[in-house]
Amino acid sequence: MFPLPPSLLPSIAAAILYAAATIYQGMRLRQAIKVDKRLLGLLGTLAVIAHAIGLFTQLVRPIGMGLDFFSASSLIALAVIAVTLIACLRIPVENLLVLLFPLGFVTVLFSQFAPTGTVQTIVEEPGILSHILLSILAYGMFTIAVFQALLLLVQDHRLKHKHPAGLIKNFPPLQTMESLLFGFLWAGWILLSLSLISGWLFVENLFAQHLVHKTLLACLAWIVFSVLLWGRTRLGWRGHKAIRWTLGGFLLLMLAYFGSKLVREFILHI
Repeated sequence: MFPLPPSLLPSIAAAILYAAATIYQGMRLRQAIKVDKRLLGLLGTLAVIAHAIGLFTQLVRPIGMGLDFFSASSLIALAVIAVTLIACLRIPVENLLVLLFPLGFVTVLFSQFAPTGTVQTIVEEPGILSHILLSILAYGMFTIAVFQALLLLVQDHRLKHKHPAGLIKNFPPLQTMESLLFGFLWAGWILLSLSLISGWLFVENLFAQHLVHKTLLACLAWIVFSVLLWGRTRLGWRGHKAIRWTLGGFLLLMLAYFGSKLVREFILHI
């Protein structure tokens, strides 16, 4: 009989809690009944704790931190959900969780059960770890911004066609949703800027063969988000234009990390 990996039970517990929170919130929103924020927050917090414990035991190894495609996805999902739960204490963003909890459910199970590609071992140097942490937080913040942009798109479409029913009825006003979107974008841009700066300071060669595409795509994403925020500040960009720029920048950022990681681990095996 094979011993169970130490990450198995907390990962399964996290998946069950994410599923329970998703079902609870989904049923409440479908019935147009106000969600109990304390109960939802409790379920989410317990799921995040279990997720973090399971992922920690997967990542930490004697020679450093092992980061493959699925564990990296799980780590980013964990950061996104944790940041959103914290944000719920101050601003009305709990409706984002109905999309994020399923993301946590999927990534925690894939991280635990999917076959791994080539695992990248990262030596635990403070400078490198700070760069990785800033990158993950930036990706997480932009992921929240994209979910917010998609919800804003749906809300705008429903209001224009005079069908503000179901989930839309539970959203904050359109102006509040747009302000939240740009709040997330500013936070993500600052984190991405710090990530790029820390990369220049602590990574020996950002333009090495296995890093050049990631660096260039991340810089392009930074430029796209910079133009978007400038356009918002100087030209008052909003609505569909802001959403298109948000999705474009996010696509570049995801290609920078997940695209390159997927190709390297599962196609090139390096």
